[in-house]
Amino acid sequence: MFKPKRVIFEKGSLETEIGKNIYDRLKNEQDIEIIKISSNQVKGKIPGDTLFEQYRHGKETLVVGIKKSLKFQTCKPSANYQLPLVSGCMGRCEYCYLNTQLGDKPFVRVFANVDDVLNQAKKYIDDRLPAITIFEGAATSDPIPVEPYTNVLKKTIEFFGKEEKGRFRFVTKYNDVDSLLDIDHNNHTEIRFSINTPRVIDTYEHYTASSDKRIEAAAKVARAGYQIGFIIAPVFLYENWEFEYRELIKSIKDRLPKDFDDTKIIFEVISHRYTTKAKNRILEIFPETSLPMNDDYRSFKYGQFGYGKYVYTKEELSYMKEFFQSEIKNIFPNSIVKYII
Repeated sequence: MFKPKRVIFEKGSLETEIGKNIYDRLKNEQDIEIIKISSNQVKGKIPGDTLFEQYRHGKETLVVGIKKSLKFQTCKPSANYQLPLVSGCMGRCEYCYLNTQLGDKPFVRVFANVDDVLNQAKKYIDDRLPAITIFEGAATSDPIPVEPYTNVLKKTIEFFGKEEKGRFRFVTKYNDVDSLLDIDHNNHTEIRFSINTPRVIDTYEHYTASSDKRIEAAAKVARAGYQIGFIIAPVFLYENWEFEYRELIKSIKDRLPKDFDDTKIIFEVISHRYTTKAKNRILEIFPETSLPMNDDYRSFKYGQFGYGKYVYTKEELSYMKEFFQSEIKNIFPNSIVKYII
């Protein structure tokens, strides 16, 4: 659960049920600063003169706002559209693409007008009938740590449970899923867990749940009948990586219910990659990082959005793909492996 040091209420947010509930819950907390602003100029209310300071203070800030633009972004290949429920994440993963995407605005923002967002989702669903429309709830966030304040995941899962042609999916690095276990989800929500070896999590994924806790949470939602998934990412090719990732996949198998139907599990595997812009920003935020970002040991590749990134060599990626395809299918023979990249 996210424990902010300051909460900023944007204009209009205190007039909503979610905004009022958050205010009433936190207003008497002596160690939490409550700030009300008449505009949406959030950045000036968060301490920090450098990116290093802005990042750390921003990660301790919860912003309660109103989602004004209801034109949803596309979200291929994960889904048809992003579902804007939350922006930002309390985690401090050194490699995270949000370090670049959110820049000097790394704070967590929840949108208090969830009814407006879901009503707009309904319009998108109706416009695409009779096709099924899929929405991604964690494209720029991790919604689990703020769920105790908002209950927007619960409301969203219930909404999609009633939508014949609507589907919802989100991914998390946290384990606070108990409030989602007794919801009538109607198999219309997929909960995925971003997972990695204990070594990677301990070294680079600060302020997140351990791999054991994530797998334990996955077992809970599996028992509750959800479609589950694991995003193994980013994969680092360090010494002895094959053994550690094999043990990770085995540990998932060991923790899931013995009668678990492995046709209800989806895997996505993504190797570590970075852009020059991301590398420079990471080095500002985490100057002591040990992330493997030596350009000389990588291949340069242009991505689908026109910018270049540094990836593992063709031979390394080929071996990695063969390894994960073989290991996942050996342990979960009926699972779906969406992609290994």
